[in-house]
Amino acid sequence: MQLAETIERMRELRREARGDVVLVPTMGALHAGHLSLVRRAREIGQTVVVSVFVNPTQFAPHEDLERYPRPIERDLELCEAAGVDIVFCPSVEQMYPADEAEVLVDVPSVGGDLEGASRPRFFGGVCRVVAKLFGVVVPDVACFGEKDYQQLRVIEAMTVGLCLPIRIEACGLVRDEDGLALSSRNVYLSEEERGRALSLSGALGEASRLIEGGQRDATAVEAAMRGVMEGRGVEVDYAVVREPRKLSVLQVIDIQRGPVVCLVAGRVGAVRLIDNRVVGGGM
Repeated sequence: MQLAETIERMRELRREARGDVVLVPTMGALHAGHLSLVRRAREIGQTVVVSVFVNPTQFAPHEDLERYPRPIERDLELCEAAGVDIVFCPSVEQMYPADEAEVLVDVPSVGGDLEGASRPRFFGGVCRVVAKLFGVVVPDVACFGEKDYQQLRVIEAMTVGLCLPIRIEACGLVRDEDGLALSSRNVYLSEEERGRALSLSGALGEASRLIEGGQRDATAVEAAMRGVMEGRGVEVDYAVVREPRKLSVLQVIDIQRGPVVCLVAGRVGAVRLIDNRVVGGGM
């Protein structure tokens, strides 16, 4: 496994790479969800690149940038064991030089609400850093997890909108044995908070039960999801049922005509978590 800590070194390794290059962008603190992306990258490409970079531009001043976990040595060990060919772990100074003019990337309309409303800086920072990573690594394919569902749709739209010759590979959400969606932020949860956090997946399960049972009123399903989460003391940010591609608002659910996606976000103590489930068949 090769390690690139500078853009210049990453570009050197890219020129030497063989076959299709597949990028797995991460902020480190790797877990089984990330490693499932690496496995998929290994299946579809000849050279697997994992980026490890805690991107400051997607954090608002009040968010957890400074305390975000950065176990780089463990991340490198996991990457090597998973068969990663190149790890790109640049410094903030490499990615955002002090003398560089600020370049912003417009956020696609699919990022306008939900996470975009709750975290106004988030998708602008995500688009900016992903565009930079695409420019440095020049992958043929990039793997993104469906756990960050809206982010996946934003990146797909940005890639198409900027005519980038990169295929976005959507990879399934991974859950722990108790049903909690894997997240690097789960380490912040106490045992009691983890129990309450399970209400996010519980709310999605209730939504799935209602929809598959014939409930067509999106507002009723959303109220049920909110009720499950609030019943466990979760501060609900949103609990919605949307069209799965553009995340358009739905009034009527008809899974005979196509699937819907249920998305939830809430705060458990000081930890903000998200989860989702597609109901009604494949995409």
